[in-house]
Amino acid sequence: MAVKLYKPTSNGRRIHSVTDYSVLNKSAKTPKNLMISKSKSGGRNFSGKITVRHRGGGFKKIIRVVDYSRADKMDIPAKVLSVEYAPGRSSFLSLLSYKDGEKRFIITPHGLKVGQMVITSAKAEPQLGNRMLIKHIPAGSFVHDVELIPGKKGAVARSAGSYAILQTVEDGYALLKMPSGEIRKVSENSMATMGQVSNTDWMNVRIGKAGRVRLMGRRPTVRGKAMNPVDHPHGGGEGHNPIGMKYPKTPWGKHALGVRTRDKKKPSSKFIVKRRYQ
Repeated sequence: MAVKLYKPTSNGRRIHSVTDYSVLNKSAKTPKNLMISKSKSGGRNFSGKITVRHRGGGFKKIIRVVDYSRADKMDIPAKVLSVEYAPGRSSFLSLLSYKDGEKRFIITPHGLKVGQMVITSAKAEPQLGNRMLIKHIPAGSFVHDVELIPGKKGAVARSAGSYAILQTVEDGYALLKMPSGEIRKVSENSMATMGQVSNTDWMNVRIGKAGRVRLMGRRPTVRGKAMNPVDHPHGGGEGHNPIGMKYPKTPWGKHALGVRTRDKKKPSSKFIVKRRYQ
């Protein structure tokens, strides 16, 4: 994939860039049973309280239903009908047509082409797009859509350009280097898909102007130092001043940056071999 630039016909156009979608199948018809209208929450939880700030507005999105497991399609070959854009998602999606006639979406691996065949099997060929047990994947391979718990859907490395590296398999566990740099144990009976997630240049796209951010559903953020002391720990003072404390704080007085939030008492912590923080 690539990033597309335009002629600087305006100040916003001058510094912005977009993903090159010329590689996608724009004429493909998405099955209606694989589309869901996404309702907007405005960052509010079930009781109506704002739990995620700066959310609101934006385009209405029709979300595609993605099969993260493929467990009920074991040993059934599928053909890639199209590679499509998906709203609300950084990676592309591939529409598969299985031999039994059913169609489903999967996350597109980087390099997967229309017309290729993929399969989900306990022990399949280590080819791009195939999904299999981790213990049958060669060491050093790039994988994505990895199950943390066998039998559940894939939960790791699903965004654009991400991948996990399979280092070794021993004593019933596989050592995976996560996209964050963390090395973690995963059961050798978990499923994973071969390859790196598509749209690898997504992180290089420059938004370019504030209006484009609003169309994404993100509202403006006010700096804490621009507020009054009653509204934020950083507030107060005359003119431009530093925050005046040892570390940045949230509006509620908690550490804002550089704080480890993982609960060490969680049962899953024992599977971490090397943390992302050193």
